[in-house]
Amino acid sequence: MNWGLCPATDTLPAFDEAPPVDPAAAANREQLPTDIEGNELTGTSTVPQYQGNVLLKRGDQFMGADSLRMDTETGNYIAEGNVRYSDSSIRMVAERAEGNQETDSHKISDIRYQLVSRRGNGSADSVDLQGSTGQMHHSSYTTCDPSQPVWKLVAPQIDVDNEEGFGTARNAVLRIGNVPVLYAPYFKFPIDDRRMTGLLYPKISMSGRNGVDYAQPIYFNLAPNYDDTLTPRYMSRRGLMLDNEFRYLYSGGRGQLDTAYLPNDSLRDRDRGTVAFNGYHNVNRHWQARANMAWVSDERYVEDFANRLNGITASNLQSTAGLYGTGRAWTAGIMADEWQLTDYTLTESSLPYSRQPRLFATWDESFGRWFEAGVYAEAVRFTHDDIHFKNGADQDYTRNGLSRAMPGGSRLDIKPYVSMPLGGAAWYITPTLAWRYTAYDLERGLADDIRAQQLRAAGIDPATATPEQRRGNTSPNRSMPITSIDMGLFFDRETTLGGKSYLHTLEPRLFYLNTPYRDQSDLPLFDTRAFTFSWGQLFRDSRFTGADRQNDANQLTTALTTRLIRQADGREKLSASIGQISYFDDSRVTVNPGDPVVSESKSAWVADVNWALTDRWTLGSTYQWNPKFRKEDLASVRARYLLPDDGVINLSYRYRGNPTTGQEQLKQADFSFLYPINPRWSIVGRYYYSMLDSKPLEIIGGVQWDSCCLAVRALARRYVRNREGDLNNSFQIEFVLKGLSSVGQDTDRTLRRAILGYNRDD
Repeated sequence: MNWGLCPATDTLPAFDEAPPVDPAAAANREQLPTDIEGNELTGTSTVPQYQGNVLLKRGDQFMGADSLRMDTETGNYIAEGNVRYSDSSIRMVAERAEGNQETDSHKISDIRYQLVSRRGNGSADSVDLQGSTGQMHHSSYTTCDPSQPVWKLVAPQIDVDNEEGFGTARNAVLRIGNVPVLYAPYFKFPIDDRRMTGLLYPKISMSGRNGVDYAQPIYFNLAPNYDDTLTPRYMSRRGLMLDNEFRYLYSGGRGQLDTAYLPNDSLRDRDRGTVAFNGYHNVNRHWQARANMAWVSDERYVEDFANRLNGITASNLQSTAGLYGTGRAWTAGIMADEWQLTDYTLTESSLPYSRQPRLFATWDESFGRWFEAGVYAEAVRFTHDDIHFKNGADQDYTRNGLSRAMPGGSRLDIKPYVSMPLGGAAWYITPTLAWRYTAYDLERGLADDIRAQQLRAAGIDPATATPEQRRGNTSPNRSMPITSIDMGLFFDRETTLGGKSYLHTLEPRLFYLNTPYRDQSDLPLFDTRAFTFSWGQLFRDSRFTGADRQNDANQLTTALTTRLIRQADGREKLSASIGQISYFDDSRVTVNPGDPVVSESKSAWVADVNWALTDRWTLGSTYQWNPKFRKEDLASVRARYLLPDDGVINLSYRYRGNPTTGQEQLKQADFSFLYPINPRWSIVGRYYYSMLDSKPLEIIGGVQWDSCCLAVRALARRYVRNREGDLNNSFQIEFVLKGLSSVGQDTDRTLRRAILGYNRDD
């Protein structure tokens, strides 16, 4: 909670005479003696009467008054005039107090109080205390400062249980300003950070996709280490949905199970739902079991119930489970995964192969001063479900036997290496020799499909080929050395700019890669794609993501980086890099037979610049220039300005072209901001636009009002909701009663995703 707009002082400052807060003293107060002092003592030994600056202390309890009369035999007392009381949970002032110290019962009249363990204060005509429980009559509760009572909970009676950590208000009225906004005959609320079973505040929104959307969470505090939240959710255009979230936590791990069920969705005319589990268990200090599994009822579920663009654009859902280990010089694991289609415009053939199972291990060790050796090994069994045919692009699958098998196979990939890292204060050179061996055991159908693809690439119709020509190799393999030399220099000098001292560096780097050509057209494509070209690609030993392809290479990367580092604090003021690959021979290995080879003598130029103009202004840019088409393959510009009072402005532009054809693939502009008008008011917004499609991807406009104890956020949002580019409208409003709860949609999550830097901790 942000209490920055509250007065710096407590509603009731701590009493100077009170003892320091001691949890041990609070727990043992009944066994501790009571100390009493004052300016004047009269009366009898049985009923003494103290006058003037009377102080009473027992454990964590303190009471001060102008006069105190006590019966030492019964424990009864009466305190009057400037009565102050405090313990480890509450602090109060009153006109009169009476009670019994032996039974720890007290009745205090005409009081003002403040909670100690959390922000909260109020007043009451009278309070009855019995140990850790209390009852306030004609009372109020708020987390606001008394000078700014923005909201207040008032009730004829509020019961407070400090031992259980909650309060119960009867016939309570919640007022915002002087306006009553909520009546509750029975209202339970926390007075510390402990959880309790009960209703959470509802979430209310409206959108063109779901209509009026009302969700009422019900929280079950089942045990200290596990709980459950059941959320009935009514959508006027769809029906009643039931969400459930179960969480558990123990010394060796934690997990969460989320489920949802919507019977007979009115818009889709079918039952819908999802199940998701995420958790881990620490077996020992080296090994951990992890699982992240999910299932949805249909291919449109993610589109209909995801509020984020990355959820809309995802075409599949992955479930994984495995056992993973790590040590000083090794990692290892065994895992399995499964994929589910979540894009109705695609077919099951677009799903990746499942790995059932995958075993992997890495090892890396230094030998003396000169050598370093290691190995990477992986064994995988790839499987794929049959591909069923659809009645149409927007229709269900036909499950009456109209399907095609998609055969798989197994793969073993081993890559040992040895390197010799040499270096000094201003230079380094690291020659590396690796050997990669990859072998397969393929199902007959897959081997024959690969052979047919080879024949077509050679201009031969598989239908006219002989049976022997059509027969594929079920046990292909590939073996090849990989040699690289990575070398660089570091030059630096001290310089002064604008009266400030900087360290200026110049860092040239060369990376030579040599790998012989091997024909790999008979190898399958299980999990391998070409990398998107980037700065990191200049220094990799392969152009491909998986083991099914290893490119041939005879190439040299030339790169240069320069930096300006501020001497006062080590902050990087400027970094700029540029690099390019020179190909001495064509790189002939491709993903599919017939794909174009890398025949250009030079790759695209890659440049990257990041510049901190000031401590608030930062600029960044990435640029790739393709000499083949004499135009850019990629261009992006990023600018951020940090406003005072946690404001931020972001502006970015992204362009990407196809490096093979030169055609434009992506052209987007993104503007977002959080602008504080004053400490109380701020406006937020985002405009995310696709220039190729001539339409917005997401528009957000909103206003925020903040005070010491209440915040209100209202957002209007228009965003792309499916792959066809259909737009959806929604309106979200959230009332945050600080220290009590929030009412409405979770606008904070929406804004943190849309506006980078909305929360400065991000």
